[in-house]
Amino acid sequence: MEAFTVLLVVIPLISAPLTALIANRHVAWGLSLLVGASTFIIALMLLQDVITGRVIHYELGGWKPPWGIEYVIDSLNALVAVIVTAFALLSVLFGRLSVEREVHDSQIHLFYTAFQLVLLGLLGMALTGDIFNLFVFLEISSLSSYALIAMGHKRQALVASFNYLIAGTLGATFFLLGIGFLYAASGTLNMADIASRFGQFDAMALVITALLFILIGLALKAAAFPLHSWLPDAYTQAPSMVTVFLASTSTKVAVYVLIRCLYHVFPQEYWSQLLLPSFLLLSGCLGMLYGSYKAIQQDSIKRLLAYSSVAQLGYMVVGIGLNNETGLTATVVHLFNHAITKGALFMAAGMVFYRMHTTSLNQLRGAGKTMPWTTGAFVIGGLSLIGVPGTAGFISKWYLLQAALENNNYLVVASLLIASIMAIMYVWKIIEALYFDGEEKLHVHQVPSGQDIVASMPLATFCCYLLVATCIYFGLYTDLPLEAAKTAAQSLFTGGPAR
Repeated sequence: MEAFTVLLVVIPLISAPLTALIANRHVAWGLSLLVGASTFIIALMLLQDVITGRVIHYELGGWKPPWGIEYVIDSLNALVAVIVTAFALLSVLFGRLSVEREVHDSQIHLFYTAFQLVLLGLLGMALTGDIFNLFVFLEISSLSSYALIAMGHKRQALVASFNYLIAGTLGATFFLLGIGFLYAASGTLNMADIASRFGQFDAMALVITALLFILIGLALKAAAFPLHSWLPDAYTQAPSMVTVFLASTSTKVAVYVLIRCLYHVFPQEYWSQLLLPSFLLLSGCLGMLYGSYKAIQQDSIKRLLAYSSVAQLGYMVVGIGLNNETGLTATVVHLFNHAITKGALFMAAGMVFYRMHTTSLNQLRGAGKTMPWTTGAFVIGGLSLIGVPGTAGFISKWYLLQAALENNNYLVVASLLIASIMAIMYVWKIIEALYFDGEEKLHVHQVPSGQDIVASMPLATFCCYLLVATCIYFGLYTDLPLEAAKTAAQSLFTGGPAR
């Protein structure tokens, strides 16, 4: 099984340049589909192998750590790898028609090349046990993401990509400087080796500086409040397939890296004594409330869902800040649950745009009567986003509530309840607009009948409703994500660094 680990990175690494060289849009889509399917199968196999607590180690080139680069697979990053590869596969299936409409024909093969490079970077970030190698993969995924967003059909996509470039470059700079400071203090880049020798250099002021720089860099990458400004424009202006993939994976991987650094690089006892847990709670609570408030104000469905992502990322940050096992379990479960929920909603938004050429709620009033299947996806996905019992979103919010009560932190409890009420408001805003007629005549493009959207986009409809079904399934049968999350949280709190 160890040999399969490196294939998650090697497969997209080989396929990406081939896709660029062949320069055929149909071959590019087929290769991307093959890459997504093969990596997803491998990630599932790895998750089944480590979900009970086993840890897989793979040494690149036979070089022993800390001298060589090591890939370390446990239940936490195996779950992240499953999320990333699953949405790579679903995004390729979903985006076949929308990419042909939203991206120029001459750029489609380059679009899929960049997509595969993003997948490569995100998987590398999830698997590596070397912190500098993590930075390299972070840059691969970031640079490719900028290119994907810039390929949007409007000129605003270039502005959104440039803003993301500026924020991403600042984040990468802070992260790299933090790695440099940490290397100056420890003399090693292997995460497990840094943690095992931490007591030898923890008194150095350089270590606190490294921690702060790494946290700022990762907060920018994760779009944690108040460093979230790049996210709404990027999600709104990117091609629909890109929005689905990035919203479901990119910020989730950044949160994973934050967890990995706080528990597998810097010992929990070290940063718990600082003001960091309180700062994380403040950032998370404000993010939940601010993101929800801004979502209520939006007219565009994609922009509304983007600000909702800022709020949902706040839930994850709060789980880390509570600094207990239940809170960390809630964060890891929410990584999974929010990915499938927001993936379903952005797919539904993409289908609306494909058919109506707009995602403005004012121009979509009454669209539910002509697009009943797509509107139904919004309803079920919205219920999961709110956290209604019986949906995936309820499980993670329930564990987060329990974690806050364990710490007697009623301010967090109040923030959770208020943010959930606000989520009802912005989800209802979408449903109200789609189900009630507007004053202006609704213009429908491409297909004459609302029922024909299923026949017009069969793969997209299948992917959207597959995610909608998983929102219900994992709300009722929680074994897979919950067992992986509990195993990961127990390991992080009791087992120390993965070795």
